[in-house]
Amino acid sequence: MYRKIDDFLKDWKNEEEFTLKIFSLISAESKSERIHEDVRTLDRLAWHLTQTITEMGKRAGLLAEDLLEHQDIPETIEIISDIYKTNSELLCRAVRLKWTDSALEELVPMYGDEWMKGKILHILLTHQTHHRGQMTVIMRVLGIPVPGLYGPSKEEWVAMGLPAMN
Repeated sequence: MYRKIDDFLKDWKNEEEFTLKIFSLISAESKSERIHEDVRTLDRLAWHLTQTITEMGKRAGLLAEDLLEHQDIPETIEIISDIYKTNSELLCRAVRLKWTDSALEELVPMYGDEWMKGKILHILLTHQTHHRGQMTVIMRVLGIPVPGLYGPSKEEWVAMGLPAMN
């Protein structure tokens, strides 16, 4: 749970960069390729991450409306990336303007429960990390190089002239 707005905003900016790094490696050919009938496609997951910003933002009272609700997946990853960036900025601006550090322990109705505002910020971040992890597994299966986000990836170890960890 977050107790300081600035801590969330710093973490979110880093995670936003990681998310956009993942998005940038998805090609037009791979974006909607299915690896299994029960596994979402990369473009579906990218769009889900994008829609979650406005969906949770509205539920939390940060955004006036959920402009992405019921919208179909855009045609390209580039469009999804642009929409993601725009809404990420809107979310950060709203958090900074509407919430204070002292308000992060206030309860907000969320999904049939009540969550502290600081928990909402934490869930926004970890939800994104969770689905990015799914995306990297799908990318690996599709033969797309995976970027190192929290440390070097297999490809990055090799590029550094070091043995890749198994």
